[in-house]
Amino acid sequence: MARKRTRSRQPNVLRRRLLAALLLAVLIGAGVAWWKARTWQPDRRDYPVQGLWLSDDDGPVDWRLLRAAGADFAYLTASEGTDTRDRAFAEGVEAARARGMKVGAVHVYDLCAPADAQAANFVTVVPRDKRFLPPAIRLDIQSRTCPEVPGEAQMQSELTTFLNQVEKHTEQPVILMVSAALEKRFHLAARIDRNIWLEQDFIAPAYAGRPWVMWTATRRLRLDGASGPVHWVVVMP
Repeated sequence: MARKRTRSRQPNVLRRRLLAALLLAVLIGAGVAWWKARTWQPDRRDYPVQGLWLSDDDGPVDWRLLRAAGADFAYLTASEGTDTRDRAFAEGVEAARARGMKVGAVHVYDLCAPADAQAANFVTVVPRDKRFLPPAIRLDIQSRTCPEVPGEAQMQSELTTFLNQVEKHTEQPVILMVSAALEKRFHLAARIDRNIWLEQDFIAPAYAGRPWVMWTATRRLRLDGASGPVHWVVVMP
């Protein structure tokens, strides 16, 4: 009888071993995927010019190490809405330039804040300097100042006012950094004739319906020069 009980347990033992092996394989696969997500960068043969977008949230960085990691340029968030400014913007610009990197400024646009006040906020932080890359305007569906986004006509009118003032100050056309959610809602790529900057981890985006000039290829990259993941950006060759 004892032998019969042993034989009856054998299929259960094998089943548990198979499940354990399968679980181990899944964990190893997840670990490899996690590691690749943290270290992946687009191939330089496809995108020779690469860089990053940084903001206050990224904390202090080591510009020497970022340059060594392959950053040819850096876009720094200078302002947001009508009253948020990066006090370390000027210091970051000089530090990046000292390492031979090109630098551009980003304004995080608030869909519900007055365009004139937002433009004034940006030009207060960003000096008129021909060495700057074209300014980038970050556009997303979320807003800090209102529960509902404006209608298309109002949004486009205010944004046009903002772009005119910023471009008059910088003497360069802006780049529209458009999220997938905002593009789906307002179709800005078809309505406003500016270069566009899109975002999508690992796979080149197509949600704007026309070619992009810049692409945030990953928001998960870990580099020695930064304390957390960074937005890694490539330029269309």
